[in-house]
Amino acid sequence: MKDRLTTAQSNGVMRRWGAPGIVMFAAAVALAVPSVALAAKQPRQTAEAVAQREAGEPIMAIVSIKSQQVTFYDSEGWILRAPVSTGTTGRETPAGVFAVVEKDKDHHSTMYDDAWMPNMQRITWNGIALHGGPLPGYAASHGCVRMPFNFAEGLFDKTNIGMRVIISPNDAAPVDFSHPSLFVPSREAIAAVPARADKLSAEAEEAKNAADDAKKAAAAAAKEAQSLPASLRKLEQQKARADAENAYADKLVANAKTDQARAKADELKQKAATKAADAATQLDAAKAAAQPKRDAVAATKEASKVAAAKKVEALKAATDARLALEPVSVYISRSTQKLYVRRNTHKPAPDGGGEVFDTSIEVPVTIRNPDQPLGTHIFTAMAKTDTGLRWSVVSIDDGDSAKDALDRITIPQEVWDRIAPTALPRSSIIISDEPLSAETNYRTEFVAVLSNHPQGGFITRKPTAPPVEMASDDGWGGNNFFFFGQRDPVPQPVNPRRRGGQYQYYQSTQPMQRSFW
Repeated sequence: MKDRLTTAQSNGVMRRWGAPGIVMFAAAVALAVPSVALAAKQPRQTAEAVAQREAGEPIMAIVSIKSQQVTFYDSEGWILRAPVSTGTTGRETPAGVFAVVEKDKDHHSTMYDDAWMPNMQRITWNGIALHGGPLPGYAASHGCVRMPFNFAEGLFDKTNIGMRVIISPNDAAPVDFSHPSLFVPSREAIAAVPARADKLSAEAEEAKNAADDAKKAAAAAAKEAQSLPASLRKLEQQKARADAENAYADKLVANAKTDQARAKADELKQKAATKAADAATQLDAAKAAAQPKRDAVAATKEASKVAAAKKVEALKAATDARLALEPVSVYISRSTQKLYVRRNTHKPAPDGGGEVFDTSIEVPVTIRNPDQPLGTHIFTAMAKTDTGLRWSVVSIDDGDSAKDALDRITIPQEVWDRIAPTALPRSSIIISDEPLSAETNYRTEFVAVLSNHPQGGFITRKPTAPPVEMASDDGWGGNNFFFFGQRDPVPQPVNPRRRGGQYQYYQSTQPMQRSFW
């Protein structure tokens, strides 16, 4: 991206950025270095700087491990820069692609003895975050990215969940980019989204009510038929006893030796035969009456099943329509040969941490020469234009150029038809040789780390959070669950692109379609 801006440091300008009362000063930060040895660890001292213009909402942050610097960008270019302190040797901040998943103004670490991490912006659930902290002038954290205290405080209210955070081994910056494979939204499609979403939401509500009614009818029919087996068994037992008495009477008649005995046996036989006939009649009548109830159970059960399926389809359509109002992120992995889509539902996670991301699209993708590296490229829709969207790209790993990497990928047209027409600024497409990190779950956008760089910051104590209940198809709870259990935070091995064997990465659970509206 063309950098037309100067720092406040260069001209001594002090200006207001953001909410009233928050003033960012552009000034060189004189970092006290206790020894020459420490100075050698960080030869380049960066300075806080603010762009000389009105700043927009931050779209991305790029952390340079090499320069120990973070730069924030809005749709027009950089807006803020500051020195940072990343992970020390053995606890290195992992390089890769992340996004803000949680914010806490006054955070205290659950992993590091209640350590204070003010204005914390979490980028993984395993303990990596941006936050205010001391800056000795070199990498010194346990894996987090420390920023100046005042800088982190002024920034905190300006960022949103989902803001892209790129941690690069070297210096990197967004560059203007165009390519026919990038999203080209339709104004007509975007304009039609609210009405379509309302219509599908109404249809989903109708389908939900119909499914509820069908479920109740099936439950009522089942309850009514619940006593049938017991009552039929009782009548069958009565008939069996009557038949036995009748058979016994037959034996008495056959064995009678006198007229008096024969008369008595005939009388008993008549009574037994009448009783057996009555029992048979009652049983036949009960069976005839039970059949419609059994048929009703089968019919209402099938109707409930059909209604539930329609409900799922309607909720899925309504969810997709609502999500069309959100920026969309796509991740394409050469390692797994898959394309993943994430969109934020803005629904709070059931365990109280972060927000839930929709994960309903995950499909195979074709990559030409799949044995050759693509690199890692992050394409971001920075703003609307007269013809669609203005894009930038940030490349942080060796491989093809951004253009050549896109040229090698054949994206399923049905996926593009589904998400491209309503793509909005802040949407993104990430191409990487890496699989999704195991840090990726339903409460994150995408987490992908460069496997050929140190990941010591992931070596932390095992989280103590219990498994949590995931969303069912009609909100939290219900009868359909997806559980996110504990996982040992094992980092990926170094560079699987040049070394064989197994490595841990994101495994999709493909839960049922869910609705969040």
